[in-house]
Amino acid sequence: MLDPKLLRTDLDHVIAALGRRRFAFSRDAYEVAEERRKDLQVQVEELQGMGRRNARAVGEAKGRGDDTKEKELLRLGEDLKRRLESLETELGEARAILETLLSGVPNLPADEAPDGKDENDNPELRRWGQTPDFSFEAKDHVAIAEGMGLMDNAAAAKVAGSRFTVLFGDLAKLQRALIRFMLDVQINEYGYREVYAPYIVKAHCLHGTGQLPKFGEDLFALSGDADRYLVPTAEVPLTNLYRDTIIEEEALPIKLVAHTPCFRSEAGSYGKDTRGMIRQHQFEKVELVQIVAGDASPAALEALTGHAEAVLQKLELPYRVVELCTGDLGFSAARTYDLEVWFPAQGRYREISSCSNMTDFQARRVKVRVRGRNGKLELAHTLNGSGLAAGRTLAAVLENCQDEQGSVRVPRALVPYMDGTSVITSVPSPGKE
Repeated sequence: MLDPKLLRTDLDHVIAALGRRRFAFSRDAYEVAEERRKDLQVQVEELQGMGRRNARAVGEAKGRGDDTKEKELLRLGEDLKRRLESLETELGEARAILETLLSGVPNLPADEAPDGKDENDNPELRRWGQTPDFSFEAKDHVAIAEGMGLMDNAAAAKVAGSRFTVLFGDLAKLQRALIRFMLDVQINEYGYREVYAPYIVKAHCLHGTGQLPKFGEDLFALSGDADRYLVPTAEVPLTNLYRDTIIEEEALPIKLVAHTPCFRSEAGSYGKDTRGMIRQHQFEKVELVQIVAGDASPAALEALTGHAEAVLQKLELPYRVVELCTGDLGFSAARTYDLEVWFPAQGRYREISSCSNMTDFQARRVKVRVRGRNGKLELAHTLNGSGLAAGRTLAAVLENCQDEQGSVRVPRALVPYMDGTSVITSVPSPGKE
């Protein structure tokens, strides 16, 4: 949520910054709601002051033994109390209206974020690795996996419907190996603390990280429990672990990593990437979350992005880094780098990780503060990124490491996690071990 003080003191700046995101902020709606809140706030404070003065007067009358005056003042006190309760109710309603209005307003883009309309305007920053030059026509990951008898989308559809998949044998083991490898890299090399987090979260947690109320249709709500949802990403439980918390500055940075399944309805994406593991209702992901002091978040974003890149480099998967323009930024993000891995069958790079600096946007909603060495309290900054999406990484390994016979070479970094298996080949029919 945006800083209320900034809205009150520099609304023109806020509107201009949101305009860079192609977000039309309603000045009139905000000013009406804010004026109503401010007017009621003043009235409440005036009545509170009158109540305090009246209470002192009651004490003075009682001390003088003036029963008549005391009774008169007590009646006045009861009247002031009733009026105050009514005004406080109105003030609460006015604040709720204002909060509802502001809860749908995205974060301000960082000054450094490039201007642009959509993903077509995202500038490429760098590339790593050589794209494979096959002497044969590259197959996509579905054709490779089904050809080996280790993936069955039709069976998954019988169990759960479309946009699910079933993996068997060495392919299921390879996905598990990827997850273990990703966790080990972040824990052992970059000092993240592993967390086993709930797969179900309350609505206020999703509001805190920005998925609600704007993106409710993308979530899976639990039937019969309107307050709880399946987790769309580990960012939600990890960030909310520090809800309503004051963190001492010397304890920062906090660096957390978790593997969770992720559940997304993919509303509005029908017809897109329905084949294979690119866009599913259920997928596995290793998520990185950092909580830092405000002045440390720009450098933390660069570091976190590098931590995600390291996984791709160790897997020897070619990728590029792009920066999201203002028109393509996520709701809570001020600045974002996307890592896009090469898919030979498509002949293009596809997103595999988004690394974002949320500045104080989420911390204001979740109420995470930092106590500096001078004792002053300030909002923390939060960051998160995929390190990485396991399904998409598995698909990228299949496509980049395929051979003409339909086998797949296991990346060297994963061979120890595969008990020495270096090549995955077809299994005998029916292929479901």
